[in-house]
Amino acid sequence: MSSLFLRNVRLVPVRTAAPAEPVSLRVVDGAIISLGHIEPEPGDHVIDGDGRWAIPGLWDQHVHFTQWAQTFTRLDVSGTTDPSAAVEIVRAHLGSVRGGDWLFGFGFLLTDWSRQPTVAELDAATGDRPVVLTSGDAHTGWLNSAALRALDAPLVDGPLTEVPWFELMARVVERNAQQDGEVAVRNAVAGAAARGVVGVADFEFATPLHAWPERIASGADALWVRSAVYPDHLDAVIDSGLHTGAPLTPDGLVTLGPLKIISDGSLNTRTAFCHAPYAGGTGHGVQNHDRAELTELLRRATSHGLRAAVHAIGDAAAHEALAAFAASGAAGSIEHAQLITSQDIATMASLELIASVQPGHLLDDRDVTAQLWPDRTDRCFALRSMLDAGVRVRFGSDAPVAPLDPWHTMAAAVHRSADAREPWNPAESVTPAEALAASVDGASTVRVGQRADLVLLDRDPLEATDDSAGAAALLRAVRVEATVRGGRLTHVATGLGD
Repeated sequence: MSSLFLRNVRLVPVRTAAPAEPVSLRVVDGAIISLGHIEPEPGDHVIDGDGRWAIPGLWDQHVHFTQWAQTFTRLDVSGTTDPSAAVEIVRAHLGSVRGGDWLFGFGFLLTDWSRQPTVAELDAATGDRPVVLTSGDAHTGWLNSAALRALDAPLVDGPLTEVPWFELMARVVERNAQQDGEVAVRNAVAGAAARGVVGVADFEFATPLHAWPERIASGADALWVRSAVYPDHLDAVIDSGLHTGAPLTPDGLVTLGPLKIISDGSLNTRTAFCHAPYAGGTGHGVQNHDRAELTELLRRATSHGLRAAVHAIGDAAAHEALAAFAASGAAGSIEHAQLITSQDIATMASLELIASVQPGHLLDDRDVTAQLWPDRTDRCFALRSMLDAGVRVRFGSDAPVAPLDPWHTMAAAVHRSADAREPWNPAESVTPAEALAASVDGASTVRVGQRADLVLLDRDPLEATDDSAGAAALLRAVRVEATVRGGRLTHVATGLGD
């Protein structure tokens, strides 16, 4: 039996009321068994909270965890305004290092460039060394000829987007992992715990039955993980008799997540599928699966006990995904829901689907939205409208597209601005309490009977402030003092006394 005693902590109200005075709580074998004015028992590991604030453990409901970890070792080509600038960063890096390993870069955005990049210009700077540059929204890969040949991919003249890129992405991630080892993943797991994260929904392009169980076995076990499956692996999962929620490790730390379907593209690649064309053109984006295909995938998943998570960024993609959910009777989520009509918000609520949204994207996409969707900016990241309609909203980061940092995510949802400008569509802002509730995987105020997923904070994240800017600043300033996952301490800040 393992036991933990947290003395003198203040409970932050999450959905339900909290005691006004500090309390103590006792955890045994991963569950909270008593709470109030209590004393520890012999053998308890005692931590004095000294008035710190306690919340349920935080979750990131949408990550690509391996790619997030790999960004810390990839060459940064973000902020470039032309393909030539990215090429010069690559050229300078290659000139400063020796060896013939692959070079992986990350961060460019096609919408920041006035022209399309070419394979030839990347070849001229890189020669025979394989180079792969992934866009900041992860929907584009710019590879040189050496990398294309090494991956047995057709030689092309320019970057790969959407399906052709996704067909290569798993191999790129695997090759990057072979070069980096698992150190980057271990560091990313520790970094998540240090921000109060106890669990993630991982949408990585990988074989879902193996990657995380192997990590857990090697000791990278600070997180609960729901490991999603993509259509390419659906047959193997069905043949294994698994369903959403089935344990993939003996301790249940890793479970099978939903079937992930990418139904359209992204804003920055102009591939998010929209009702109206993009500004200055006739293109509506890309529909990777039409309604019939989506419906069949959802029916198949549902018949074998899998929930579904359908990526839909454009409003037409969301509409088609909702129609497929309705026709199939599937349960699950719309991932992103970045642009959506009020009618479809109502439909999402009636179907009892979750809106799995990434508020951090609104900070990055504000300017490009004004450029490409100037006639529909008022319907972007409609968080307030979804909550008011009764949609269950869950927050995530989509790391590596945005940082795996729930405090950054919550601040973006509350204030909707990353600079001195006024908030973007402030009517769609949420309160700090609502942002926190969307970040704890449906949990309520810490109570007896809950699984012991807890975070101790140096301050009250819901403290009253003068305005949304102040509330966002407070959220970003929160310091995580300790994280407890299933009764086990996974992070303890320096200075937290026993």
